[in-house]
Amino acid sequence: MRTSPDEDVLFSPHLISPAVAAALPHGYTIRPLRRSDYAGGMLDVLRVLTSVGDISQERWEERFDYMRGNGLRYGEYFILVVCAEGGKVVGTGGVVVERKFIHNLGMVGHIEDIAVAKDQQGKKLGLHIIQALDYLAEKVGCYKTILDCSDINEGFYAKCGYKRAGLEMAHYYEGASKSTS
Repeated sequence: MRTSPDEDVLFSPHLISPAVAAALPHGYTIRPLRRSDYAGGMLDVLRVLTSVGDISQERWEERFDYMRGNGLRYGEYFILVVCAEGGKVVGTGGVVVERKFIHNLGMVGHIEDIAVAKDQQGKKLGLHIIQALDYLAEKVGCYKTILDCSDINEGFYAKCGYKRAGLEMAHYYEGASKSTS
């Protein structure tokens, strides 16, 4: 049972850059992910990026609760959304915080899942999402943020202030997409 409206957001709105919020086009807002964003089009925006799957509202809420619980406890998950007038989600991105032993127990932000609805591209929403995530990562104590991207997107991320710093490698596991945690 929920006891306050704050339980419906993934993290405190105070972690969002006021400068980024002010720079959005007229009628757009940026805010933390909400439980209600299932109905607001969040998964449709992510489909611009990759395969999402058939996720029920119940499974969405279970994942939201997991991320929110760990985010509050450990400061791990920060997903934000950009909304057009009327509250429809038109862009999203996240940062996952990794706690390290190196750099004096430093923290690194991993930027993930930057997506903007096709009909909203060209309005610099992706840039604003990256700027907001950078601000948030620095505010929670990260000494850097990193991200992986395809070669085709390298130019966009360079415009956002990122530079090539290595090579990504992956090892995929068959059946891992059916994970419940």
